[in-house]
Amino acid sequence: MTVRTVIRGVGSYLPERVVSNAELATRVDTSDEWIVERSGIRQRYVAADGQLTSDLAIAAARKALAAAGIDGQAVDLLVVATATPDQTFPATAAKVQAALCRPGIPSFDVQAVCSGFVYGLAVIDNFIKAGQAKTALLIGAETFSRILDWNDRTTCVLFGDGAGAIVVTAEAGEGTTADRGILSTHLHSDGRQHDMLYVDGGPSSTQTTGHVRMKGKEVFRHAVVNLAEAVREALDANKLTAADLDWLVPHQANKRILDSTAQKLGLDPSKVIVTVDQHANTSAASIPLALDAGVRDGRIKPGQLVLMEAMGGGFTWGSALVRM
Repeated sequence: MTVRTVIRGVGSYLPERVVSNAELATRVDTSDEWIVERSGIRQRYVAADGQLTSDLAIAAARKALAAAGIDGQAVDLLVVATATPDQTFPATAAKVQAALCRPGIPSFDVQAVCSGFVYGLAVIDNFIKAGQAKTALLIGAETFSRILDWNDRTTCVLFGDGAGAIVVTAEAGEGTTADRGILSTHLHSDGRQHDMLYVDGGPSSTQTTGHVRMKGKEVFRHAVVNLAEAVREALDANKLTAADLDWLVPHQANKRILDSTAQKLGLDPSKVIVTVDQHANTSAASIPLALDAGVRDGRIKPGQLVLMEAMGGGFTWGSALVRM
């Protein structure tokens, strides 16, 4: 018997405020046409004053728990993927645990920026395979608007706020790719690329939060190569091909990256879940937001094969193959 980590419920939350490209054009030297042409983004959601990453995380988690039909008190592992925690410490997961889950369970944050949700999938999958958890809650939540330089048009137009969550349970499988659940995860990093995408602040360096800084062309070049390789790695590990996939649920950074990745894989663009036009780049929240969108509108169905992939600052990147 093989233990599988099966997704039982998915949920998401977006702040109320929508910021259009036209509104941004009144603040920085940009235009709707310029933003859409370079990124595919048309709007993004921005958290309200006083609305914290933990607030978004809790709202998304409530929906995932409801979708799974599981009470928060049954959760025995809680992981929050975020690069924008409420505070330097304690972990944002501690607030979520206090709001939704019973005391005493392991609760912690994972920080791999845009790859955070994929890293989190690997973490909860290994906890469950090791028999250290039976029901886990994984959340990707970000308030990236708080670390943007709103005078830098190369970054401020690209990001947004939001949260997505999944509830998983340990289930018995046969050890084949026909099993429901996480089939494999694949993680990578390359710290030599630090200066391509980073925040220019931190507790031990500047004692400030800092702002996002990015070399867009270099990030794009690395992303297309790394993401395609991560997808192939997952398929090869499971002796599958791109034709076997029902859906690709990628990190939503840039529509051109999504198109280029699909092209390199020979994957039909209609099999790619795209939400970047509506959400912009929500970092660790982007994959679960896109996953929830596909589940809610009926495209992603139980039993289908879904591949998730992401790349973020660090660089970090990775993939996860899941049968829903």
